[in-house]
Amino acid sequence: MQPAELSAVDLVAAIRQGDLTAVQCTEAFLERVARLDGSINAFLKVDREGALATAAAIDARRKAGKPLGALAGLPVAVKDALCTRDLPTTCASKMLAGFRPPYDADTVARLRAADAVIVGKTNMDEFAMGGSNENSAFGPVKNPWDLARAPGGSSGGSAACVAADMAPVAIGSDTGGSIRQPAGLCGITGLKPTYGRVSRRGLVAFASSLDQIGPMARSAADCALVLETIAGHDPLDSTSLAADVPRYTELLEQPLTGLRIGRVADHYAAGLDPEVKRGVDEAFAVFEAAGATIHEVELPHAKYGVPTYYLIAPCEASSNLARFDGAHYGHRSNPEGSHRAGSGGQAFESPLVEMYCRSRGEGFGPEVKRRIMLGTYALSAGYYDAYYAKALKVRRLIRQDYLDAFERVDLIGGPVSATPAFKLGEKTGDPLAMYLVDLYTVATNLAGVGGISFPCGFTRGGLPVGFQLQGPALAEPLLLRAADRFQRLTDWHLRRPKQIA
Repeated sequence: MQPAELSAVDLVAAIRQGDLTAVQCTEAFLERVARLDGSINAFLKVDREGALATAAAIDARRKAGKPLGALAGLPVAVKDALCTRDLPTTCASKMLAGFRPPYDADTVARLRAADAVIVGKTNMDEFAMGGSNENSAFGPVKNPWDLARAPGGSSGGSAACVAADMAPVAIGSDTGGSIRQPAGLCGITGLKPTYGRVSRRGLVAFASSLDQIGPMARSAADCALVLETIAGHDPLDSTSLAADVPRYTELLEQPLTGLRIGRVADHYAAGLDPEVKRGVDEAFAVFEAAGATIHEVELPHAKYGVPTYYLIAPCEASSNLARFDGAHYGHRSNPEGSHRAGSGGQAFESPLVEMYCRSRGEGFGPEVKRRIMLGTYALSAGYYDAYYAKALKVRRLIRQDYLDAFERVDLIGGPVSATPAFKLGEKTGDPLAMYLVDLYTVATNLAGVGGISFPCGFTRGGLPVGFQLQGPALAEPLLLRAADRFQRLTDWHLRRPKQIA
């Protein structure tokens, strides 16, 4: 039995039944990390010793007949934006290099309580700002389907490690598509839950009104298994929803007969790759064959999603990242020489101001600086009403579009990205082109609803094509059921990169 060939659901069952030990399972995935990650760079930290110790303790408890958690023995990789008390949490930034939090994020604590085995922290775009995972201070992640291409971002490390079978499950965060877009480009399944369905406590904030944590795995069934553990009310998170958590895995069997799926004409605008369009059209056909009906719907304000997102998110980032000043949190510079002039000839008011400026200049990368400047400008006196306040009004219109659409349909389907995975370096010189990779995903976050991405085909060049379903608030059971039914009728999610064996 090769653990890397089994789903998360099957791994948990095999360990519980004694057909596979937690140590055997963990060792198998750690071996793949050691062998493959040098060429992929999906991990920033691998906790081999801690993971094997946790696995051994689980095996001892099972042998002694003691109760086990719902995810007992399942290896899980965690995006490096989530706090872990025993591992560094850097957000792939020099600003937090070596930082070790004093507590676990709520999601991590729930995983540990369910006896999951945390194998390491995954690479990401710095502070979750990016769509290609090229903004990491510790080097880009490479797409396992083509090592010359980007895996998507910002949860690129989480997506790549699952695609390469270095972990059966990974945790990502999604602010404007950062779970769904890399899942689509890497040929795996990624779920962005309804805002508040999973606690954000312990997630280093990028944009607090948009961030949401979710599972990334091979299949919708595996995502359902993990969501049962990480979802739930957290009284220490004021945005956490006080709603019961369904048994997602038990709701997957229901048929799709009568399901109404919306299709948006604007998703087929100029820029959509023909091979992506073909895969999306074929996915709609699969759903029709399964008993769903397809209906044309409109999201008239979705075209404003990218500019609205790139005002709101940087404004919130400017506020959230103000704490990293070298005095309270983060990297602290040790400037040399006179405090009256910086390396660029600029004058500083005092040694304290110089320390602030140098610390932030050294600690943050170019994309983070760009978004902080955008946000600070949009929040400044005289511009707040013209930019940030107006963006909030457009956000409300976008949300109303979704509410209106969900009066007519149960889910909305369409592409995840306009193109398959692009080459590393292809968009780094053009920030606007990079921002447009989020064209189909940002509105989900602005509306606060849920979305799931899963593979629906491949290009002639062998690159995955992703399909996205979006649903109303707390419609995760329906999103997972629809994606699971699609995956029972197709085998796209079972395919593996040929160059990664």
